[in-house]
Order: sequence, then structure tokens, then C-alpha cells
Amino acid sequence: MTRRLSSSRKSRRPGPAAPAKTGRLRLIGGDYRRRQLPVLDHPGLRPTPDRVRETLFNWLTAAVPGARVLDLFAGTGALGLEALSRGAREATFVEADARVARQLADNLATLGASERATLLAIQTQAFLAGTAAPFSLVFLDPPFHQDLAAGCCAALEAGGWLAEEAWIYLETESSLAPAVPTSWQLHREVRAGDSTGRLFRRRQADDQSPDGDGC
Repeated sequence: MTRRLSSSRKSRRPGPAAPAKTGRLRLIGGDYRRRQLPVLDHPGLRPTPDRVRETLFNWLTAAVPGARVLDLFAGTGALGLEALSRGAREATFVEADARVARQLADNLATLGASERATLLAIQTQAFLAGTAAPFSLVFLDPPFHQDLAAGCCAALEAGGWLAEEAWIYLETESSLAPAVPTSWQLHREVRAGDSTGRLFRRRQADDQSPDGDGC
């Protein structure tokens, strides 16, 4: 359910609703490079910074084209939109807040990307409890300080949501070191402010050799 912001108006007379404040999201690579999109000024909404996105997608250069992408706790959709811009075949965005989801839908339409996107305005946990289809690239950026990361990681692995050698990007507060499935190998990590992003590669039990030079 979308939570309404309380009004600071002192008058008791009803007036028109104030328009939602917006910021801007700049896409940094691919077909939509330099496109700027409005994003709501909404509590807890924190797009992954440009520098982190640029670093992450440099790591994923070969993995994005043709990928099936899942963007959980999508918010502005910055990561999923960046993947579509860089050649992902399709992306599913999961965002529980209806107002934030509507803005993301508008931005997909502005980019002409709606046909390659599925947008679901439901809780991530409810989505992960549903019928799975495997994705090759997953972005997981849960709200901070709510202890959601480990449970979502376990559900992704156990629920059949991951392709055999899927990439998973997990962004959490830097103070948190969430447990991840043993089949996920840490490939790289990046820190920015109070957040840390970790990129994992899923491996089968009989293929546990290190991948990349780690962190």
C-alpha cells in the first residue's frame, strides 16, 4: 500500500495535491546513454550512484547483451534500465511501492523500452515465493537495516530463479556481510559511502574454482 505524505498546510480548506518532488536519473552507457529521467523524491529511494553503475557494468560487459534480467527492490530501476540500454534481451522489475512503480513505468515508456520489460508492483518476497523462471543476471538492492538480504539470496537459489552460471549483484549497507549460498562465488566488490556492492557468479557444486581476481 502506498503511504501518503502528510501535508504541512495550515489551512483547513482542501486544495489541489502538491506534485511529487522529483530528482533526475542519468543513464551512463548503451543506447540510452546520457538520457535523463525523472525519479521521485521518496523515503528510502537511493539510486545506485553513477560511479558504482559504471564500475559494475564494466565488470559485466560480456554478460549483459542478450541477458534475462531481474531487478528486485527496483526503486528507480537504475540497474535494470542500464542493462536494457546495454543490450539485455528483457528485464523484470519488482517494486512494491505503487507510486514509485508508476514512475518507473513512465520512464520505460519514455525510453521506448516497455516491450522488453515486465513491471510488477508487488513485494519482492511475494514474487520470490511464486513460480520461478531462471534469470542470467539479477540485481538485489534491498532497503537498508531491514535484514532482508540473506533471505532473498536463499530464496533466489532455492526457488529456481537463477540460470546455471547467473551473475548476482547484491548491494547492502557496508556494515552488513550477509550470508549467501555456497554456490555463489564473490567476483568483485565496490564501496561507495555507506553501501557496498558485491558481484557474485553462480557455480555448480562441482565447479568451485575461483573466478576473476576477487576483491
